[in-house]
Amino acid sequence: MKLPAVDAGQSHSIAVVGLGYVGCVTAACLAHLEHRVCGVDVDAAKVRQVLTGESPFCEPKLTGVIQQCVRSGRLRATTSLEECVREAEFCVICVGTPLDNDGLPILEPLCRLVSESAKRLARRGREPERPPVIVVRTTILPGSCESVLRPLVAAHGLPLVFNPEFLREGCAVDDFLAPGLIVLGGDDAQAMARVAELYARLPCRPCKLDYRAAEMVKYACNAFHATKITYANEIGSLCGELGIDGREVMSVLCKDTHLNLSSAYLSPGFAFGGSCLRKDVGSLVAHAVGRDVHLPLLGSILPSNQSHLERAIHAALSLGEQRIGLYGLSFKQHTDDMRDSPALALLRKLLDAKRAVRVYDPSVRMDHIVGVNRRLLYSVIPEIDELLAESLSELLRESSRLILTKQPGQVEAEEIRSSGLPVLDLTTPPGSRSAPPQASLLDGSN
Repeated sequence: MKLPAVDAGQSHSIAVVGLGYVGCVTAACLAHLEHRVCGVDVDAAKVRQVLTGESPFCEPKLTGVIQQCVRSGRLRATTSLEECVREAEFCVICVGTPLDNDGLPILEPLCRLVSESAKRLARRGREPERPPVIVVRTTILPGSCESVLRPLVAAHGLPLVFNPEFLREGCAVDDFLAPGLIVLGGDDAQAMARVAELYARLPCRPCKLDYRAAEMVKYACNAFHATKITYANEIGSLCGELGIDGREVMSVLCKDTHLNLSSAYLSPGFAFGGSCLRKDVGSLVAHAVGRDVHLPLLGSILPSNQSHLERAIHAALSLGEQRIGLYGLSFKQHTDDMRDSPALALLRKLLDAKRAVRVYDPSVRMDHIVGVNRRLLYSVIPEIDELLAESLSELLRESSRLILTKQPGQVEAEEIRSSGLPVLDLTTPPGSRSAPPQASLLDGSN
């Protein structure tokens, strides 16, 4: 078994509560990183297996890591929580959360262990400057740390850090020792910095977030993985019906790491539009329907995009009777293409609701719009000539509220900020829309 070598560094004393798939891998790999680790579990059989150098379950490479670390004295196990946390600087909680009848995690077992661990850690003497840290690796819904777990830990004067795991069964040891992502969530910078020290020997630097964002990252990652699998399966199903090698198609798709396997498009913002995405997705789904191939994921894309646009329209109409300045008219950055533009649809809804609107788009010049594009614009917005402002300054001067459907450049963003106008920024997630506009580092459109 070949494992990554670790550089010499500071060693810490760690208690790992729960020796299931996540806990046992976490305990063994932290010990491999030369920390002193004690694992605890109510299941005496699991504890015996670890103490004899065996993995309690089938997981490649794990038995070898456990044997090595038990032999070196860096890893031990017990059924006593009191014994396990006796010298711990960190108490890492790795217990499962069963689901209730509504599909929501049941937090009582986790709460009980967090509370019991914090109570025992607080009972012993400690340095006021470096109190033991409770670290939770269990997957929990956003808000759980803040509203449920943190009060339990704070009652004993200890800090809480959320550190979700990103381990796949079957290659969990490799995932731990060569991670693509390490996430820490909390509100105590010193505690998060100390937890980051546990991973100092790994090449991946932790991302430090607040509790809710860190909790959401875990769910977002798993939902993305599930989406990718489902997407590949749906493409493969249609390919099979058409006599095409689906693996070959997906293999070629994956060669594009500029747009396909990349951060491109993975930024929350306004609805997509343009001449390609809606048309091509619609055609693909229609072709599948004609072949009697059911593709629920692909079939949900256009309705989901429409729902996103309708949420934006609702937010815009909720502004009430104000003089609205609309920044952005074409379907994406740096183009004057009006085909299937969500901004055009938004403008039409505002006008139909008798809102006073002026419009400015730095890429749109009426003397340059010709042919089908010009006819489309006038067919949807016949009064466009009366609405278009010649400059951003004119738009700001004649508006009491601004709506962004595109991200402005740095100079225009500063002009908007300096105007003091309230901004509804549809290019950002709803929770961030009160923030001032910022220049985009990426073109997150189609």
